[in-house]
Amino acid sequence: MKTTTDNSVRETVVSIRHLKKAFGDKKVLLDINMDLFKGENLVVLGKSGQGKSVSIKCMVGLLVQDAGSLKIFAEEVKDMGEEQLKELRMKVGFLFQSAALYDSMTVFQNLEFPLTRVLKLTDKDDIRHRIEEMLEGVGLLDAIDKMPSDLSGGMRKRIGLARTLILKPEIMLYDEPTTGLDPITSREISELILQMQQKYQTSSVIITHDMACAKITADRLLVMNDGAFVAEGSYEQLENGPGELVRSFFK
Repeated sequence: MKTTTDNSVRETVVSIRHLKKAFGDKKVLLDINMDLFKGENLVVLGKSGQGKSVSIKCMVGLLVQDAGSLKIFAEEVKDMGEEQLKELRMKVGFLFQSAALYDSMTVFQNLEFPLTRVLKLTDKDDIRHRIEEMLEGVGLLDAIDKMPSDLSGGMRKRIGLARTLILKPEIMLYDEPTTGLDPITSREISELILQMQQKYQTSSVIITHDMACAKITADRLLVMNDGAFVAEGSYEQLENGPGELVRSFFK
């Protein structure tokens, strides 16, 4: 279990105040307030349909909030133009539930794509070195020439993480990183998230309902219910704290 650090002396990389988002008549985010501190893993817990994924999609401009403020590195995301959003997305990595690999490309080509398209690298030796280094970091160097269809669910998650981290983002957003995986593979992915945080000093938001993942990765947890955060604290604080709703996650 991880221990927390005094937030009062830490740099804020994401600041959200009174964020609201609705889809038609369905109000999803009612009043979201949140800070992400430099170098921490922040886990967001909540049942399905509570707006967890919507909140992180707003962080990278995939969705635009209806009201409120969402600042990343002190810049208001909703006010950014197309070029600013492109620059932001180079600093903020997003690992989707499905890993979102290109099925027609090998593992090497999947990792090569962001290096050539985003970073505009052309040196083939440099590109291969970066790819091999990243694959070694997630324990899958031997899969470099495989197709995604040849990989297990856990391996696809690892490759998806490697492809995201190869751009060396300062912030990582994980959307249900262990969904659909068996308990052993889920633990491996959770431990890998922790290792990547320690190795690259990333600041991460981890959306999950997997309590084993939360226990391994979290420096701090937020619990979402009915479109707002209802509790905050360490794993141990929330596990033993007041409130039946919050304690229900730990049963």
